[in-house]
Amino acid sequence: MSESLLCVLTEDLLVRVLHHLHSDADRKSWRLVCKHLNRVESLTRTTIRILRIEFLLALLHKFRNIQELDLSLCPRIDDGAVKVMLSQGSPGWTRGLKRLVLSRATGLGHSGLEQLVRACPLLEAVDVSHCWGFGDREAAAISCGTRLREVNMDKCLGVTDIGLARIAVGCSRLERLSLKWCFEISDLGVDLLCKKCFYLKVLDVSYLKVTSKSLRSIASLLNLEVLVMVGCSLVDDVGLRYLENGCPLLKTIDVSRCNCISSSGLISLVSGHVDLVQIAAGYCLSELSGPLVHCLKNLEQLSVIRIDGVQVSDFFLQTIGKNCKFIVELGLSKCIGVTNMGILHLVSGCGSLKILDLTCCRSITDAAISTIADTCPDLVCLRLESCDMVTENCIYHLGSSCLLLEELDLTDCSGINDIALKYLSGCSELVRLKLGLCTNISNIGLSQIAYNCRKMAELDLYRCVYIGDDGLAALASGCKKLMKLNVSYCNRITDKGMEYLSHLGELSELEMRGLSNVTSIGIKAVALSCKRLADLDLKHCEKIDDSGFWALAFYSQNLRQKTCYAGNTWFLQPV
Repeated sequence: MSESLLCVLTEDLLVRVLHHLHSDADRKSWRLVCKHLNRVESLTRTTIRILRIEFLLALLHKFRNIQELDLSLCPRIDDGAVKVMLSQGSPGWTRGLKRLVLSRATGLGHSGLEQLVRACPLLEAVDVSHCWGFGDREAAAISCGTRLREVNMDKCLGVTDIGLARIAVGCSRLERLSLKWCFEISDLGVDLLCKKCFYLKVLDVSYLKVTSKSLRSIASLLNLEVLVMVGCSLVDDVGLRYLENGCPLLKTIDVSRCNCISSSGLISLVSGHVDLVQIAAGYCLSELSGPLVHCLKNLEQLSVIRIDGVQVSDFFLQTIGKNCKFIVELGLSKCIGVTNMGILHLVSGCGSLKILDLTCCRSITDAAISTIADTCPDLVCLRLESCDMVTENCIYHLGSSCLLLEELDLTDCSGINDIALKYLSGCSELVRLKLGLCTNISNIGLSQIAYNCRKMAELDLYRCVYIGDDGLAALASGCKKLMKLNVSYCNRITDKGMEYLSHLGELSELEMRGLSNVTSIGIKAVALSCKRLADLDLKHCEKIDDSGFWALAFYSQNLRQKTCYAGNTWFLQPV
């Protein structure tokens, strides 16, 4: 198409076409067609994710209408860089910014954070998760965003009740708040939060040292829809009874790993919220009591149940199959008592299942999986780790019936072989596939997956000992969108295989522990071409010397962390 012809089309028509291009590769191709299309893309782009901090100013000048800025891949961002951004960036680039992602920006301090927040008058969301050095001063900086509706502070280890109080007072419009792993926050901070932030809809207090007193405060939140409290070991049934008559709009509750909670407390919660849509109670109950199972019958809107680690029975699965017709996700990971018969009862009434987790349900055989495949055509995620009685026979049914399958976990399924992978290659929508410890697969089966599952983004081949360079050549040719790859202890891989991997331009995470035949030559090839590489695991790669690490230091500018082994010591090295 010539540039003169494109000029005839109105800008509105070109914008409509551009909105149908979702991948970065497609947008890049669009930009390269001509200056006219490049200008349209620059004017309409609302989100940018910076990979290299040295390109930041140029991008801020080019894209002047951004609403979301993601700096999570720039570990070197600091107060000085923020000052430069604000003083030398295009005039007014912060005026329309609504979302700011600073996850893992550990070099940023309270001064730079406050300057950035104050410069964005329309800011609605801030993500500072995993900024482990952040404390109360940084929380005070965030509180300057008076229009904030969403804050993620996961693993901000220094934030205390004082910092939370500053946010509660300054950001009274908050609707979503995540405080996971903020260990210094107690009942006092949660109580003040609930008194000041009336509009909270989503709250995550996982792994906090809060007690049932916090649930009494949370029960006063009239707009709360989602409450996540994983690993709150000091919360008991008394706290759940507070919730029974509180939070009238509650739709989702997650009490996984709350060790002091029993079926009695869950019955109280369920009785007061018959409109619950999601329940997660993994690893907190020894078994499902009869009264609790009976109570679940009343939850007509229930669509997600996760009860990992609980002892179940065929009767429970039959009850779910008969009464919970809207179930789309069921988590039974490490549940004792899951049988083929129970699964048959379940899927007979739950044909709309999309996500099913049967991890370590070792009694499951091909018969159950084949029935799931034939009955649940909309399945998008199936986890079968350590289901070692699964063979290629049931994979045939998955490959021919579950054409929407995006994620499959077959880790440690010894019955999986190249024939199974051939059948599985019919699932062309696969995005995530785990084949770790499947020691009967080889380059032949992997090639089938690579050439037919071109949307693959995550692949785990841990200890697949027959995978070698030819398998990686197939991946490099067919799976151009691969972002995460684990080839640890695949000892047939050599520098030639690393050269093939260097053609994967989207690769951001690579685990290659114990590759005894890979040298610095192979690592240099990856470092030169895989510009998005952020996490690299090199433990026990004994033939990689200083020249390989120099190549990583020079070429892998986005590398956040590399893991290596020296002598008897492990090193986790931020870069």
